[in-house]
Amino acid sequence: MTSRGPYRRHSTPFKLQLCQDIRAGVIGRRDAQRTHQISANLIQLWLTQFDRGELNDEEAEASVLAEYETRIAALGRKVGQLTMELDLAKKTPRMPTANGSERSFVICGPEIAPSGGGAKP
Repeated sequence: MTSRGPYRRHSTPFKLQLCQDIRAGVIGRRDAQRTHQISANLIQLWLTQFDRGELNDEEAEASVLAEYETRIAALGRKVGQLTMELDLAKKTPRMPTANGSERSFVICGPEIAPSGGGAKP
């Protein structure tokens, strides 16, 4: 038995365009199946919805708006997170360097022992 592929969601504009193409004769059902790797039952379900008027431009626009709102909310959360990180970085004091032009690194651990000369570069 083969394992099923990943669960896919198709946008309403995609369904609408595919149904319009099939009904207009631009593409056949079997070609749509092969091209988009969609089952015949799913295409039939979409065509039934299309014929009943359940797939329409208003629903497609609502779907796109919902996707945009989700994306905007995610971006807003990311901006908030980055703003907090930036504020924290600004408030964190920096360690002074011995010489003002040197870069300072904090290294923990024992001092490195010199090689006995047996190592090759």
